[in-house]
Amino acid sequence: MGSIEEKVDLESAKDQNIPFNSTQPTKKSQSFNFEANRVISPPSEVSFSSLLRKVHRISWLRSIYIVLIKAKINTLLPFGFIAIMLHHLTGKHGPVVFFLCLLGIIPVAERLGYVTEQLAIYTGPTAGGLICAAFANAADIVSLISKNGMIRGIQQSLLGSILADMLLVLGCALFFGGLVHRQKEQRFSKVAAHMTSALSLMAFMGILFPSVLQFTHTQMHTLKSELALSRISSCIILIGYGSFLFFQIKSKPILYISVDEAKDNGEEDSNEEEPREITQWEAIGWVAILTCWMSVLSAYLGDRIQEVSDSMNMQVGYISVILIPSVRNASEHASAVMFAMKDKLDLTLGVAIGSSTQISMFVIPFFAVAGWIVGKPMDLNFHVFETTILLTTVLVVAFMLQDGKSNCFKGFMLILCYLIIAASFFVHSDP
Repeated sequence: MGSIEEKVDLESAKDQNIPFNSTQPTKKSQSFNFEANRVISPPSEVSFSSLLRKVHRISWLRSIYIVLIKAKINTLLPFGFIAIMLHHLTGKHGPVVFFLCLLGIIPVAERLGYVTEQLAIYTGPTAGGLICAAFANAADIVSLISKNGMIRGIQQSLLGSILADMLLVLGCALFFGGLVHRQKEQRFSKVAAHMTSALSLMAFMGILFPSVLQFTHTQMHTLKSELALSRISSCIILIGYGSFLFFQIKSKPILYISVDEAKDNGEEDSNEEEPREITQWEAIGWVAILTCWMSVLSAYLGDRIQEVSDSMNMQVGYISVILIPSVRNASEHASAVMFAMKDKLDLTLGVAIGSSTQISMFVIPFFAVAGWIVGKPMDLNFHVFETTILLTTVLVVAFMLQDGKSNCFKGFMLILCYLIIAASFFVHSDP
């Protein structure tokens, strides 16, 4: 019976010219159309998404979106413009302009670090490190070349960057990394730590001897002997830093890979590549633009340091060595802490100790040589008080890193050392 009924149904379907099993596709198509109608977004959302796609197709619009809009920290960018407008419209409110410039510098420093990292993808890690070190302190270079450049302020700013990197940045990274991985003891490459400590001590020698020469009054010619010694020492330190880069690249690069993490990170490093979000020429253009903008904001900061010091009863040295570098190095703080929390302490040391090494062995000697070229008496005499603080900082960090192990207590001790130095500069009057 069942077969006869099926034949009757088939014959009736043929008579009516209805295709076999046509009802099921019709239902599916109807349900599909219903779901499609339900998924369709409002016209405003469609237009916004299509606008974003068009923006990404245009190279320079996409570059603007990635550099100036995409990151959440860019919400602080307008504070720099507000500070300049407030200065030109009122001519007063110096402390307000100062702190608005501080807020405006934070995203500029972070974005400058981002575009230099993108540029380093094309130029290689060594050249990228030099680019990062040069352009991160480009504002001080502009101040040195300008007629109103404050050499003493540049020295204090560079000293503050070294202290912040070696104590505050590294201390926070080790502290939070130890809290996250408190069940185990974090490890890093002892060879790389010893090498960077030795480089820091070599750079410290170049800073120490001009200060001792002035303090002991044993120079042959007043001021001229200190300046000549500083320039000679700067050239030697630059040669030493270049030799270190050559040794790191050509001779023994495997020494700088952590033994404990080589096996774990080998597969990750082979699979993960740094994303190229902007082109090489776009990165070069953004480096130039952000460097100029940071130079403008740094000029407004430098012009108002004395005014802020007088109005808030705060020492100029404290503002130049502690306050400004700790804010300007905010991007390094975040990067070092993030790497430590991911148990990548070698990268943390590269950010913190590597940055301070670049400043002490490349940026400071470069300033002395650049001042020699443009006729500015930029020397390495950081005065006895600051030189003593730098010596104790280098020794404390060297002792903390000598065993290749880390925990949250070591990070906490480095933070306490930085607080002691901050208190010292708060009560110190620059001669």
